[in-house]
Amino acid sequence: MTDILARPTQLTADLPLQVSPSASPVDAVRRAEILADPGFGQHFTDHMLSVTWTRGVGWHNALLGPFTPLQLHPSTAVLHYSQTIFEGLKAFNLDDGGLAVFRPDANAARFQRSAARLAMPGLPEDAFVAAVEALVSIDRAWVPSGGDRSLYLRPFMFATEAYLGVRPAHEYLCLFIASPSGAYFPRGVKPVTVWLSEDFVRATPGGTGAAKTGGNYAASLLAQEQAAAQGCDQVVWLDAVERSAVEEMGGMNLFFVIDHRRTHGRRGGDPSDIELVTPELTGTLLAGITRDALITLAREHEYAVSERRITVAEWRDRAADGSLTEVFACGTAAVITPIGKARSNGGEITIADGEPGPITTALREELLAIQHGTVADRHGWIHRIG
Repeated sequence: MTDILARPTQLTADLPLQVSPSASPVDAVRRAEILADPGFGQHFTDHMLSVTWTRGVGWHNALLGPFTPLQLHPSTAVLHYSQTIFEGLKAFNLDDGGLAVFRPDANAARFQRSAARLAMPGLPEDAFVAAVEALVSIDRAWVPSGGDRSLYLRPFMFATEAYLGVRPAHEYLCLFIASPSGAYFPRGVKPVTVWLSEDFVRATPGGTGAAKTGGNYAASLLAQEQAAAQGCDQVVWLDAVERSAVEEMGGMNLFFVIDHRRTHGRRGGDPSDIELVTPELTGTLLAGITRDALITLAREHEYAVSERRITVAEWRDRAADGSLTEVFACGTAAVITPIGKARSNGGEITIADGEPGPITTALREELLAIQHGTVADRHGWIHRIG
């Protein structure tokens, strides 16, 4: 393809977007091979979208063009002081033939909150959503269909100023890239075994735990290696002060399903006898968008939902007396992942029979059905494109 003519359009009323389609997109046969088994984060679409922020100018130079490597000066601020944030969201082929993104407005709002915590400029929420729409539209052929498959979108921003002084940078680059995605965990929906980290912490009060910033993930890698050495799939973080309250699993939020009928030795009852507990948002946890959606769905099923402190001791005691029937983690990438066992220096905890429970399975299937458009979207979560 030669003599590609760039097409101007708009991200917002005052932010024009220059569109320059790729002259060498991946051919249809190779793309079909990739979409048949995309894995996670291994392949990328033909295009990416970039927007620049400069002090005194603001947001400018928005470009939707070919996916290409970046060239950075060795003194680029992000490489030294880690001013960087990111998001993760998904686009889906709908059952009616349409195309949609799940809750991009919520991701846009969280992107702004993360930026504020890292002393970075906030990309306007309407520009964020428009950027997602533009990238998904031009690369819609890359959206896989069926099962857990989707187009995973990764917006991110980092400091690009070439300067070694310690202060908020004066220049930033915001990028949107996309990757066709299959199941996040290669084994599929199988219960994972987790390691309760008592040696390391993810976040402290007053820190950056509520921001989606790269440093939080870098600090988690050693603990993840420790978990793997203990034969575990993931690490579960405890609070930084007492090392007793449960916070997150890796980069995912946690839910505990408690059947109070078993506590009191009775049968029957109504759905409110089932309590779904998720650790409260204290500033050290990420406010998960999947977490928020599952709270809404669980309450619609009339389960009691509590956002509160839950300790390892309660986890162990309720598993022992049988009232803890299910534990699962949730997040954009993996949707819902059941947890079968937890290990720590104090021994092993098995949840029920160690298999995925009925509430975990039902909530996962319902959320996926909403995302793929096979059931009605009652909450306006589906953002249609085109």
